[in-house]
Amino acid sequence: MSIVNAGIDKYIEKHTSQAHSILNTIERETYLKSIYPRMISGKVQGRFIAMISKMIRPEYILEIGTFTGYSAICLAEGLSENGHLHTIEINKELKEQNKNYFDKAGIKNKITTHFGNALDIIPQLGIQFDLIFIDADKVNYGRYYDLSMGKLKMGGFILVDNVLWSGKVLAEISGNTDKDMLAIKEFNEKVQQDKRVENVMIPLRDGISLIQKIC
Repeated sequence: MSIVNAGIDKYIEKHTSQAHSILNTIERETYLKSIYPRMISGKVQGRFIAMISKMIRPEYILEIGTFTGYSAICLAEGLSENGHLHTIEINKELKEQNKNYFDKAGIKNKITTHFGNALDIIPQLGIQFDLIFIDADKVNYGRYYDLSMGKLKMGGFILVDNVLWSGKVLAEISGNTDKDMLAIKEFNEKVQQDKRVENVMIPLRDGISLIQKIC
């Protein structure tokens, strides 16, 4: 899904700090066992979101879209001493696999995994979050964003993955436009027009937006 030249991609990865060994295991096993392994964050994006988390030192993190747990472990690296991460995954078949990875990463007591529809779960969370990461089904990005804003502390941050959608966001909308690409384009415009936030879009892997709630 990277939109960067393959040689540059390899150079960037070579000059990025190494990840925790469990993350290498998760990435390898995801590519061996998963139908859609490219959904995993991977080394460079993982180090980026880990560093953002470490800069913020959040007390509470919300992740929408756990998949095989790679990004959750990266985000948890920055948690404050008594911090906690809530992550939501719709695929219950990943439950034992994720639990095993979180145990091996030594963070099982810092993570609560909710299985089900994020649109139903988010309103039930009685927590204000410092950092939210959105990386789930694209057609609901706008709805996840609206729910997240209501759960985000003033000054808090939202990270959103896949905002460049393999560069397809440059294409004109037509009758043949796929629903995911359309949803991403609409989401990006929604954020750009939102006066409650400041945002920056970064061409990292498949594009990631960093958004701060300012009012």
